[in-house]
Amino acid sequence: MNKEKISVSTVIIYAGAFMAFLIGSGFATGQEVLQYFTSYGFWGIAGTFTVFALFVYVSTSFIMVGYNKKFEKPNDIYKYYCGKYIGTFFDYFSTLFIYMSYIVMVAGAAATINQQYGIPSIFGGILLVVLSITTVAFGLGKIVNVLGRIGPVVVVLSIVLGLYGIFSNIGGLKEGHEIVPTLPVLRASTNWFLAAASYTGFCMLWLAAFISAIGSKTKNIKDGVLGMVFGVVGFCVAVLIVSLGLLAHIEAVATSQVPSLYIAGLVHPTFAFVFSVIVIAGIYTTAVPLLWTVSSRIINNDKSKNFIIVTIVIGVIGGIIGLKVPFNKLVNVVYVINGYVGFLLLFLMIFKSITTIIKKKNHN
Repeated sequence: MNKEKISVSTVIIYAGAFMAFLIGSGFATGQEVLQYFTSYGFWGIAGTFTVFALFVYVSTSFIMVGYNKKFEKPNDIYKYYCGKYIGTFFDYFSTLFIYMSYIVMVAGAAATINQQYGIPSIFGGILLVVLSITTVAFGLGKIVNVLGRIGPVVVVLSIVLGLYGIFSNIGGLKEGHEIVPTLPVLRASTNWFLAAASYTGFCMLWLAAFISAIGSKTKNIKDGVLGMVFGVVGFCVAVLIVSLGLLAHIEAVATSQVPSLYIAGLVHPTFAFVFSVIVIAGIYTTAVPLLWTVSSRIINNDKSKNFIIVTIVIGVIGGIIGLKVPFNKLVNVVYVINGYVGFLLLFLMIFKSITTIIKKKNHN
């Protein structure tokens, strides 16, 4: 680590960008939290702590490697951890998965606007496509600034909503834990640990190229590392509280496309309206870097005309697909399958870290 002073504002922006990236349609709508954490009752708490520990390692590793290696292409981080051939597989696989995740964001925006306002889903999907394409066209620097400011707002309001869900029916937590196995709720896996592993895995495939790109542009690595750590803390606290808030009302939200909006409606119809806007903002903050990552994989220069053309084409195609498939099924299939592939990357990262430490010790 260098000796430069820590910039609090930069740390906050990096933390916000990390949180905003992960707070997409799955988290903001509550669908992701429901399937990966709430559906396991109190065991979801153990899943949250597992994800916290893994996220700290993963995020700080990604940003430090990006800072030290200055990859020509962000996706080269996979070759660093996995070697030429396996790294190439992860490169192409992660690009495909990230694009599928962008499609999930479109479906989430469509479902949210339809549930809250009764407006046809197509309008929500079109809105997200237009906003994400426009933002990506401005390049990575602008994206980080936008995400860094929106992310903390979404997290704070999600925590407020989760706390209301808990304390408005605190006795429902124990009951929810007991009855959740009998309810028709979609689950990410057969048990909480595998769900946490899958969750970490698919998030890693999202984060790798984006965070390494941030690291390569970071002037002070201390800012980057602290930003990642505080981002992980904020995000996992939000996951824990929202999960328990949904558990307290599990019977009502078990089959909801947008369970967070149900809780928001319990507070007040006006709050539900406001929160629906926040949900859309959360979806937007994840859709943008996902779309940027895919476009930058195809065209490396995000300031070129070809980059903008590619962004428009893949953004529109993803929007069309996202409007054809139910949101909760997209989350369950796309995230879960790809999560296990991502978890394989974690093992390879750990192996690389251990071998690097051993080489340094032997060299010294």
